[in-house]
Amino acid sequence: MKERISRLSALLRAGEISSVELTKKYIAEIEKSNPVLNAYVHTTFETALAQAEEADRRLKEGNAPLLCGIPMTLKDNISTKGLETTCCSKILEHYKPFYDATVWEKLQGEGAVLLGKTNMDEFAMGSTCETSCYGGALNPRDTSRVPGGSSGGGASAVCGGLAAYALGSDTGGSIRQPAAFCGIVGLKPTYGAVSRYGLIAYGSSLDQIGPLTASVKDAAIVFDAICGHDERDNTSERITMPAITPCLGKDVKGLRIGVAEEYFEGIKEEIREPIERALQFFAENGAEIVRFSLPELKLALPVYYIIACAEASSNLGRYDGIRFGYQAKKYTTVDDMIVTVRSEAFGKEVKRRIMLGSYVLSSGYYDAYYKKARTLRARIVGAFSGAFEKCDVMLAPTAPNTAFPLHYSGENMIETYLSDVCTVPVNIAGLPSVSVPCGTDKAGLPVGMQFIGKKFGEADILQAAYYYEQNADSGVCESEGGVSL
Repeated sequence: MKERISRLSALLRAGEISSVELTKKYIAEIEKSNPVLNAYVHTTFETALAQAEEADRRLKEGNAPLLCGIPMTLKDNISTKGLETTCCSKILEHYKPFYDATVWEKLQGEGAVLLGKTNMDEFAMGSTCETSCYGGALNPRDTSRVPGGSSGGGASAVCGGLAAYALGSDTGGSIRQPAAFCGIVGLKPTYGAVSRYGLIAYGSSLDQIGPLTASVKDAAIVFDAICGHDERDNTSERITMPAITPCLGKDVKGLRIGVAEEYFEGIKEEIREPIERALQFFAENGAEIVRFSLPELKLALPVYYIIACAEASSNLGRYDGIRFGYQAKKYTTVDDMIVTVRSEAFGKEVKRRIMLGSYVLSSGYYDAYYKKARTLRARIVGAFSGAFEKCDVMLAPTAPNTAFPLHYSGENMIETYLSDVCTVPVNIAGLPSVSVPCGTDKAGLPVGMQFIGKKFGEADILQAAYYYEQNADSGVCESEGGVSL
């Protein structure tokens, strides 16, 4: 996998291409390919060219940051002052925030160039990107397949070469699963390592912003730029994290890699086999493979959906059509107006999760569902803590399947929910995890595996992932098309 950011930065610094020229190349590629991929839902080309001109000025002065002048994109739930941010929901049509998210403030400080906002499942609720009010994005590897969700548009843009990198959000796997489906790298940081200020909330105790990139080193570069404490976010941890990028390249001798058998239950052989090959690769290169049972993992999926839906029902209560977004045309009373707005503007999946969340929080059911889920969450956190006494990092499948066909309904309506079974435990425990491609299935679709670390153990998982990426043959090539230099 090519290191896109480092390569482009070197070209910019050497004067072999200007940021304006590079940005125009990406704009041309978006205009050519986005009508098919539908990765972008809002483009900001005029803004991008202005940012590129400023980046060129900084580059000529010297000492510009690595990300200066490099075109990128943001998920449509990350606030951008004066630019549409709709969460791909009709209820937020034409909404333009009056402030920037902290991560976007930081990237602007680095000289980033914003090409636009990318497609997503409505309010980040979904695993295919198909609940978007703009229609779903497509997978550049195979346009008859979904790119995953909810950050599907960002994954599609990076995989298809329509952006150098993207920022997404991960509530239950929404960065890692699209990364796995598209054969790229997706990093979900430790909860509290990256500011959530300006991220439009789905599940406040689960959401985390992170990068989607073409390589592990690119992910480390972006993470180094966006991590850190933020006074405006009361979930932001007061911790200083040293830069990871300069330290990449260590070997894995003596590294203890944990494998929980529950992660592999029900996993298809074409998913299991490349991950077992990766484990063998690590063992041959001096790592110690530690296998154990972690039965609490079986609790993760029901706990996740109870907590996530409960928090969604609370967070989405602010959308009433009075102050911003979609407005009802016909109504009789204020209550009727609010009901009409929510009925007409929320999609089916969002309504379903709001109703589930309201149910588990309601009188008579709170103790049986939400309170019990909070108790079980503490058990899962404790189980991970115990597991990391035996190992330094854990390795697991990112998803139990490869990319779904478009409009796939499965044998029953909960099958796509089950695609989160490998990713949600990390969100429940607030741990970091990075998904990297490790092979392909019989149809040639990418298979992803994830490295899971201790809290604020991003350096450990990125080191292990980088070693694998640089030294093992994953069998996944960079996708065709897009900007190439």
